[in-house]
Amino acid sequence: MSPEEALDMVGLGARMDHFPSQLSGGEQQRVAIARAIAKRPEVLLCDEPTGALDVTTGITVLEAVEHINRELGTLTVIITHNAVMAEMSDRVLYLSDGKIVKAHRNPTRLAASQLKW
Repeated sequence: MSPEEALDMVGLGARMDHFPSQLSGGEQQRVAIARAIAKRPEVLLCDEPTGALDVTTGITVLEAVEHINRELGTLTVIITHNAVMAEMSDRVLYLSDGKIVKAHRNPTRLAASQLKW
């Protein structure tokens, strides 16, 4: 995937020629996700990918993650405190003090666009 396509996927195609200092913190976070997506990884680790984003932008980022998971078969791991994101996952692991305390599979997954928080 080209860098331009990856930036479009996270809603930043029009900001391609801007320097990092000209981008907000949320935009910089989306650029980091686009950079990871453009490399077509086999495994994508996302630590709080929507942490500094408003809901609408967070959904855009999750849609991009969802796309790369579906289209490229990328194993995607999302670490988050936002329990709503579990609804779009195949498997959910709950950790406490570095140990798995609960695990389950979702019988049905919601699309990122269907999440509400």
